[in-house]
Amino acid sequence: MDLSDEIVRVLIPPQRRVRSSKILRLTLGSFWCLLHLLVNIVHLGSYLINLLLYCMISSGLLQKYQNLQLDKLRYLAIVVESEEAKNTTKIKQLLGWLAAIGVKYVTLYDMEGVLKKSVETVLKSSANPSVANGNAVVSLHQDRMTIELLSFSDGKEAVAKAASFLCLQYLEGDSVGYNKMEPVFTETDVTNALKAVGHGGPDLDLLLVYGPARCHLGFPAWRIRYTEIVHMGSLQSMKYGAVVKAIYDFSKKHQNYGS
Repeated sequence: MDLSDEIVRVLIPPQRRVRSSKILRLTLGSFWCLLHLLVNIVHLGSYLINLLLYCMISSGLLQKYQNLQLDKLRYLAIVVESEEAKNTTKIKQLLGWLAAIGVKYVTLYDMEGVLKKSVETVLKSSANPSVANGNAVVSLHQDRMTIELLSFSDGKEAVAKAASFLCLQYLEGDSVGYNKMEPVFTETDVTNALKAVGHGGPDLDLLLVYGPARCHLGFPAWRIRYTEIVHMGSLQSMKYGAVVKAIYDFSKKHQNYGS
């Protein structure tokens, strides 16, 4: 104990020190509760404003959301948390919304492959479905929309096949023995390898995430290098107006891809 602590201990009575400590804890606790209440009020206000906006969009009261420009949105992805992906009714409804908006290509993804197992049932209950199981690509409403199904295992398999392809190319190179140089693989090499093994796929423009997690849940990284990612909340409480607003906001953004 240094001299200052000793002086405080001697000059300030124990009862007064205890009282001051209680007042400090009470003050800090009250401040924390007020701050927490303020954050909740702001969050609730933002939620109610967005809910009102979504209702107005769905009702057609906001004209600028009626004619969406889809020139920039060639490929859209939907990432769903696996537990919520079991709700086939919501998946079917979401696909119907996207088809009505005019989206031509949709990639559906969940980590555990729930959508791969259930989407055939969803499509069979849709109007005029056309199902093609090759390479996990499904065509919905014939020429109106193409649906690609992915899971976490597809990404792992793609990386393993691309690595094997690059390794084989390296081993079959011109140099042999000690003259063989250390392998250096560029982004272009990896991209070409993924395409060569059938896992290239188009670069996605917009990715909508449904579920509690604010991340892409292991979606193949090489497909989302320049992708706009938007968290949409729970699939159970999805709103048509929220989907339209996300697509509208994306259509108004300018993306710089560098040189």
